[in-house]
Amino acid sequence: MRITDPLYAVYTRRLRRQVQEGALPRHVGLIMDGNRRWARQMGMANPSLGHKYGAEHVDEVLAWCESLGIQHVTVFVCSTENLRRRGDSEVTFLMGLIEQVVTDKLARPDAQWQVHIAGTLDALPDSTAHALKRAVDATRDCATGCHVTLAIGYGGRQEVIDALRELMTERAEAGETLADLAASLDVDDIARHLYTAGRPDPDLVIRTSGEQRMSNFLLWQSAYSELYFCDAYWPAFREIDFLRALRSYSARERRYGG
Repeated sequence: MRITDPLYAVYTRRLRRQVQEGALPRHVGLIMDGNRRWARQMGMANPSLGHKYGAEHVDEVLAWCESLGIQHVTVFVCSTENLRRRGDSEVTFLMGLIEQVVTDKLARPDAQWQVHIAGTLDALPDSTAHALKRAVDATRDCATGCHVTLAIGYGGRQEVIDALRELMTERAEAGETLADLAASLDVDDIARHLYTAGRPDPDLVIRTSGEQRMSNFLLWQSAYSELYFCDAYWPAFREIDFLRALRSYSARERRYGG
């Protein structure tokens, strides 16, 4: 049965009330999967156009988070594997989209979200890296308390390696030996050198497209995150899909490894 717009609106309001009455995550991670498959499903000649609709959808999803008081969102935009394995034309198209969306949607004078970057900017085209840096600078003084982290040119394993490298360099410059480091090393030492240092770990990670894997996303930070897998492709991810994920989260008893 096809849900008409009025019924959809009524159902959305009902779901929103339900999730507002329960526990909401402080930080949501989003794995935006299925852009190209959605484009094929929609009959588009160029599957890369799915990236366009997917990129533009981020702004709408951030508005849903803002309306519910969710102040930390990390979006998996592009992995290091994507940059290596996809064709040059697709990567060029994707980078251009990222530059456009970041400039037009996130780096506005009235920006509601402070932008952070997780990943290796050196792996990106100069124009993309500059657009991201401008967004970070433009939103540095954003006073809303809302933070969006763009994981781009990102890999969770590489992040841990980079954190360890920074930690070892720091301790060496302080005159410590590897034996000293090994004797004192703890979780917080590594956490404060991650790309996301200073921001909370995600309480909930949502992946679209029906795939059920983490794909090297926030491997360290999501050790105790609740996971939610949604069948909808990212461009077709609706507010009710998001609210259902939040409802599922609020119904769970978080055990933190217990």
